[in-house]
Amino acid sequence: MKNITEQLILSLAPNPAAASNGKKISKSGGFQRLYRSADDTFFMGECKGSGRNPYITSADYIEPEHPVFRCTCPSRQFPCKHSLGLMYEMMEEKGFELCEIPEDIQRKRGKIAAKSAPAKAPEDMTPEEAAKAEKKKAAAARSAKNAKTKKLQKQLEGLDLAEKAVKELISAGLGTMGGASLTTYQQLSKQLGDYYLNGPQRLLNRLIIEITAFQKDNLESHYDSAIDTLEKLYTLIKKSRQYINEKISGDDVSNDDTVLYEELGGNWKLSELEAIGKCKKNARLAQLSFWVTFDEVRKEYIDTGAWCDLDSGEIYFTKNFRPLKSLKYVKAEDSIFGAAEIPSMAVYPADGNTRVRWDGASLRGLTDGDFTQMRNLAVKSIAAEAKGIKNTLKNAMANPIVYKLTAFGKIGKTPEGMVMKDKEGGSILLEDFPELEGTLASLEILPNAKLFENGIALCGYWYSAEKRRLCAQPLCIIPDGENNVIRLLY
Repeated sequence: MKNITEQLILSLAPNPAAASNGKKISKSGGFQRLYRSADDTFFMGECKGSGRNPYITSADYIEPEHPVFRCTCPSRQFPCKHSLGLMYEMMEEKGFELCEIPEDIQRKRGKIAAKSAPAKAPEDMTPEEAAKAEKKKAAAARSAKNAKTKKLQKQLEGLDLAEKAVKELISAGLGTMGGASLTTYQQLSKQLGDYYLNGPQRLLNRLIIEITAFQKDNLESHYDSAIDTLEKLYTLIKKSRQYINEKISGDDVSNDDTVLYEELGGNWKLSELEAIGKCKKNARLAQLSFWVTFDEVRKEYIDTGAWCDLDSGEIYFTKNFRPLKSLKYVKAEDSIFGAAEIPSMAVYPADGNTRVRWDGASLRGLTDGDFTQMRNLAVKSIAAEAKGIKNTLKNAMANPIVYKLTAFGKIGKTPEGMVMKDKEGGSILLEDFPELEGTLASLEILPNAKLFENGIALCGYWYSAEKRRLCAQPLCIIPDGENNVIRLLY
C-alpha cells in the first residue's frame, strides 16, 4: 500500500475545506467498494453521491511524484473531495480488493507516455522520414516566427496609442485626469488588451485607481504612487518600442533574456526559460519568509515565498497567483519551514531580486550547516551594499524594494526610530514598506534582548520619499548562536 500521510493529502488539496470534506466522506463510510492494482500504481473507489449511481474516483501513480486523479463527479475542484476521500482510505489502509488496471486507464497512460517519449533520432530515420521531419520542423518554425512578428507589430501599434495618451497626460497634469478624461483612459486600457499589451494595461489601470482615490481623499500618498506608476509606464513604453523595433529589424523574434517580455504581458514557460539558459541545476533554497498580498488591479491574491540560495546567498522569490474569479479552484501556497532540494530551477529575467519556479523538489529540515552557510553569505557592510541597492531602485522598471540577507551587530531604538547597525559601524533606519504587511511592531515585542545582537536578518531595502533616505524592513531574524529562524512574516 502507498505511504500516504495527512500532510501529503493537505498539500494536494485545492483548499482546506476540500480536504475536510474528503475526510468526512472516508469517516462516514462513503466508499462502497475499494480496488487497487497488484503493483500499487492504481487505486479506485466507488463513492456514494447525490445520484442513484456511485461516483467512480481513482488515483493513478504511474508517475509517483505526479499522481493523476480522476472522478466522475461534476466538481471543478481538483482533486475533488472524492479523490481526497480515496486518499484518506489509502492512509487508513482500508480493505482494497486487487483488480486489473482498466483499459481506459491503460489507454490514457499510453497517450501520456507517447507525448513524453523522445522523438526519433535523425540517425534512426530513413532518408524519407528525415526529409519529412525536417520539412515539418521548418514549416512549424516559419509559422511560429510569422505569428510572433505579427504580434510584435501589433504591440508597436498599441504602444503608439499609449505613448500619445501618456504625453497628453504629462502635458496637462495628473490633476486633469477626471470626469470625461478618466472615461477616455478607461477605454484606452481596454484597447491595450487587444494589442497584447497586458503589462501597460495593468499600469494604466493602477494609475486610474490611484488618481480616483486621490480625487476622493486628497492624500498625497496616492498622488506620489500615481507619479511613480506614470514614470514606469512611460519608461516601459519607450524601452519596449526600442526593443521591439530591434527584434523586427534584426529578423530575430525569439524570446531572450529581458524583463521586457514579461513586463509587456508575456508569460514564460519553464521550457522557454531553460532554452535561453535561465536555469539552475541542483539548487538548494531555504525559505525565510512568506506573505500574501492582494493586487487590486489584477484582482488576484499573490502568495510570495522568500528563499535564500544556500550556495550564493542570493534571495529568490516564488509566486503563486490566485485570481478572484477562480479562487476556489486554485490551491493557495503555504509556508515551508525548511529547505528545498531542486534538481532543475527556472530563473526569470529581472532587475533586482529574481523570481524562480520549478516542477518537483524534495523538502527537508534546515541543518546546522545551512545556518552556518547563511551566516557566511550574509551581507557584512550595509554601507557597501547600499550603493548597489540605490542604483537598482533608480531603475523605473525594477521592483521598489530589494531584499538582502544582512548581518547585524545590534538592533535598537534611537530618537529617529528602530535602527540596525552592522559590525563596521554602518546603520540603516528600520521602517515598514507601505505595500507590505508591517513587521516592526512584532520586532519590538520580541522578549529576549540577545536576539538583537550579532545575528542575521532578511531585510527589504526601499527608498522612503517622506524621510528622503534608504530604509529597511526586517522579515526574519536568525539569532546569534541559535539555529532557528524567527519569522516576522510567515
